[in-house]
Amino acid sequence: MRPRQWIKNVFVFPALVFSERLFELSYLIHSLGAALCFVLLSGGVYLFNDIFDRQHDRLHPEKCHRPIAAGHLSVPLAWGAALVSLALALVGAFWLHSHLGWVATLYAALNAAYSLRLKHVVLVDVLIVAACYLLRAVGGGVVIEVSISTWFIVCIFALVLFMVAVKRRQEIVQLADNAADHRAILEEYSVPFLDQMIAVLTALTIVCYALYAMGVGDAEDARLQWTIPFVLYGVLRYLYLVYHRGQGGDPTAVVWNDRPLQINILLWLAASLFGLYA
Repeated sequence: MRPRQWIKNVFVFPALVFSERLFELSYLIHSLGAALCFVLLSGGVYLFNDIFDRQHDRLHPEKCHRPIAAGHLSVPLAWGAALVSLALALVGAFWLHSHLGWVATLYAALNAAYSLRLKHVVLVDVLIVAACYLLRAVGGGVVIEVSISTWFIVCIFALVLFMVAVKRRQEIVQLADNAADHRAILEEYSVPFLDQMIAVLTALTIVCYALYAMGVGDAEDARLQWTIPFVLYGVLRYLYLVYHRGQGGDPTAVVWNDRPLQINILLWLAASLFGLYA
């Protein structure tokens, strides 16, 4: 179920932070509940993916050590754990809020469609992965019943598209001639094409966040303008790690292991909290 990957569910919390309800207990409890639902959902999805991909994972230098691919975890047991995890997540999501329940259902359905077919459709595969990140953020908004701005959605979608494009690029670079054997869709991509995608998405991410932080022309609502340098540094630092250190194949590992990036995220969070709450 990959506990190290659960950090991705932090996307549930931006709606809480930017709604200025962070220090209200009922809102915080509901957000934590939504995050737990997505932990269970993502854990179940990881199990399903590892079941379906176990043959291909055995050809990967790192993924071959995953329990199902390595034969340490039986497929029937993995099926059972995945179904229980998904059932608990959906029941919990509907219990917290009906809208969260439908968001969680859509998340599960998209992941099922991705595992069964859509991961083999060029460009659609990266859009689906990014959409699943976005659904976490939307779920974090609906569970506490706060409005979600269009700019908020665009910023998150651009950021996760950027990270997914980088992930695809690094998979091709690391696996070289064996890339298509591990993930068939990689045969449809090339490093130059993905570099172009990354360049476009880098600019889109920074520009969209800058507009969002500046209140899109509303000077009275430009409380997040001092967070822009941290976002700029964070994106450029990530690109540095990709192009100069060969990282980025696992975005979660980058966040866990790079100290400057961790410090930058904390500074961004502090600046955001100061702008919104001080």
